[in-house]
Amino acid sequence: MNFMYIFTDIPILIVILTFVTSIIFCIRKYVFINKNLVFLYNFLANFNKNDLNFRFKEIDEWMRVNPYVSACWLEFKNTLIFSESVALKSEDNDLTYQDVSSTVQNIQTTVDPLYFFNEESLVTSNYNSKLMAAMPTILTGFGPLFTFLNIAIAFGKIDFSTQERTIASVAGLMSSMQIAALVSVIAVGSSLMFMIIEKILYGFKCARPLAKVQDKIAYLFDNISSEKFLFELLRETKIQNNSVSNLIMAMPNHFKMALNAGIASNVVPYLENLIFGVNQMNKQLKENIKTGGDSVDDLF
Repeated sequence: MNFMYIFTDIPILIVILTFVTSIIFCIRKYVFINKNLVFLYNFLANFNKNDLNFRFKEIDEWMRVNPYVSACWLEFKNTLIFSESVALKSEDNDLTYQDVSSTVQNIQTTVDPLYFFNEESLVTSNYNSKLMAAMPTILTGFGPLFTFLNIAIAFGKIDFSTQERTIASVAGLMSSMQIAALVSVIAVGSSLMFMIIEKILYGFKCARPLAKVQDKIAYLFDNISSEKFLFELLRETKIQNNSVSNLIMAMPNHFKMALNAGIASNVVPYLENLIFGVNQMNKQLKENIKTGGDSVDDLF
């Protein structure tokens, strides 16, 4: 069997070139994805859950300028809940800070982070995954396609005009049949090899670093349901409304006490002085009447 002749056959060359090209494409894309996932994980490894509130601007700027994760990060950021606090002034005019919710102590999300940072957004969307999935089918389809094409061409070359030509054409037919069978074998073998290589590469280059990235993001951002957070806000609002209601109910008594204190400290002494002066004038008038003098002149 002349192997050089077999591997120079056009259908076999097409199958081999398709297989090699698809393998190279697969390796390049998976290496690219692995590089970005490892880079993303190394960046996230620098952050802890406790200091994420203070360093959120740093992670936000890095995510927004990184084209590999910017789209899913912007969607994920809209679901984040930050630990906010309000400033309260005490009776001594001292400021105290109180958390809005007692359960939200760090940055949390109302949606599972895996909904955004998943296989589709971080892996399959960065290459033509549908073409990659169809490659085994394409390689397998080359087998019967070129097999029947070679058979059809071989039957068309049979010549029964003479005995010598008949023997030669039959010999050529058998050689073509052998090539046609080899095309199917090579096509199916290439398809199986591609699936094995692709699955192994995907597991090492994509699946493992993707799982590490997902675990790190899930660790940094705790998942809390929006219903639970709204319940916490409702509870805190009821507590604040109760305090305001108590304050409003106590305002009339406080106003009465303040008014009484103001009258006692300001108006009463003034009235006492006024009454004292009137009494003095009345006393002076009585004395003037007794002495028979001019009352008005004595007053002034």
